[in-house]
Amino acid sequence: MARKPNAAFMKPMQPDAVLAEIVGEKAIPRTEVTKKVWAYIKKNGLQDKKNKRMINADDKMKAVFGGKSSVNMFEMTKLVNKHLK
Repeated sequence: MARKPNAAFMKPMQPDAVLAEIVGEKAIPRTEVTKKVWAYIKKNGLQDKKNKRMINADDKMKAVFGGKSSVNMFEMTKLVNKHLK
């Protein structure tokens, strides 16, 4: 039996001004938000070299992370979700 994609994940979410700096201001599904955040992290080399699970924030990411200079991947997801309506 084929699984239906979870509608909650596909529902476009509106990023706030802080997150829009990274993912743009259009409402997009959570899955796209995650892809764009990771693209930003890779492009700017923000993944910790020694501990790949840690993300080191630049100024834009620090705003998303509530002022923290580094968070782990799981915490990052929670913090990013706070910026979506």
